[in-house]
Amino acid sequence: MNNYNLKLKDVVYGALVIALLVVAYSAYSYSQTYSDSMMLRSFSVTGEAKVNAVPDIAQVDLGVVTEGGVDVAKLQEQNTTKMNKIIDYLKGQKIDSKDIKTSGYNLSPRYQYSNCQMGVVCPPATIVGYTVRQNATVKIRDFKIIGPVLQGVVANGANSVSQLNFTFDDMDSLLGQVKGEAVKKAQLKAKALAATAGFRLGELLSIEDNGSPYQPVYGMGGGADALMAKSAVAPAPTIEPGSQDLTASVVLRYGIK
Repeated sequence: MNNYNLKLKDVVYGALVIALLVVAYSAYSYSQTYSDSMMLRSFSVTGEAKVNAVPDIAQVDLGVVTEGGVDVAKLQEQNTTKMNKIIDYLKGQKIDSKDIKTSGYNLSPRYQYSNCQMGVVCPPATIVGYTVRQNATVKIRDFKIIGPVLQGVVANGANSVSQLNFTFDDMDSLLGQVKGEAVKKAQLKAKALAATAGFRLGELLSIEDNGSPYQPVYGMGGGADALMAKSAVAPAPTIEPGSQDLTASVVLRYGIK
């Protein structure tokens, strides 16, 4: 009797599993069919927009490169003294501490290699000194002082100044504005297409953001380092931020009634 009951339970359990699998497959099949049907009864439009804006932040990388012998502590002290002097100068120009960020610190050895003839085993390279590099990224919000600051940091010990670029403090707000304009243009396009083709516009099924190809505008490359470092009395350069175009593209998919 017990064996009979166990076999009956197995049969019932198996039947339930099969029933659940059938229901799951039916639901999946229906969802796929519904999805395919919706795709067939839908259309998409692209909206593009552009906003021209004047940057409100100048950002520049600057640093101190110090080469010396094998006394690492002395070399680090020299480098730190120069960098601290530059940071004090920047703060004296009313640049806030939050806009001065250390972006790199590197200590690397310098090697001397033996000039060996072919076939002769060369001795290993020896360390003859070290190089310390310390860098900071600085944001300048008052554009009237950009030129004097670039001149002043060199006068205060910076021997690496590069990657001057212009950007926006509230980039998210600007991108939101331009994407909003792109959505409005896509909506108008969808309504016009529906009216022309003679069908009613259905509900919005999806929004796809094609991205915003924004690139900051650079005003000074790495080649400026040596030029500025050569002359302690170089005149302050004239810096103009200009304006930049921010663009956005969105794709809206609508159902068709």
